[in-house]
Amino acid sequence: MEETVEGTVEDTEETEEVVEEEITEGDDGAEKSSKSFFKKDKKEKKDKKDAQIEELKDKLMRQMAEFENFRKRSEKEKSQMFEIGAKSIIEKILPVIDNFERGLGAISEEEKEGAFAQGIEKIYKQMVTSLEEAGVTAIEAVGKEFDPNLHNAVMHAEDESFGENIVSDEFQKGYMYKETVVRHSMVKVVN
Repeated sequence: MEETVEGTVEDTEETEEVVEEEITEGDDGAEKSSKSFFKKDKKEKKDKKDAQIEELKDKLMRQMAEFENFRKRSEKEKSQMFEIGAKSIIEKILPVIDNFERGLGAISEEEKEGAFAQGIEKIYKQMVTSLEEAGVTAIEAVGKEFDPNLHNAVMHAEDESFGENIVSDEFQKGYMYKETVVRHSMVKVVN
């Protein structure tokens, strides 16, 4: 029985050592796993924070881009509204310019020297200059090739002294505001 007891004691000592080693390994393993668990947790937190930061950066960049687009669109709309308003005013002023031209054309050579006729001519020139400064220009028509984008043909005639599709007469002046036609020239086209 002593052998058994001694064997048991030895087995017990070996068992204790194994258990201690397992516990030590268990502790190391637990520490490692707990460390790795905490590291994963920290990494997960960092990953979540990084992802959230990236998401917020993305949202911020998108909002900034949207605001920039809104600003550009507003500027464009504002300039378009200004041009539409300016074009509308110009359309209303053009008949006055036409009447000045008709009136000045009806004055005889003798009356042109008078103060009244000279005053009317100065007012006409001032209006034309003001319109030119605002970006309004008269469309050149007589002697030019007919362009349907600029001219409105109201008559057609045959004349050998002119070339093909040439404007011979202008009945009403056409005007452009910057790059837009405000009023087409009413013209007579030959050939």
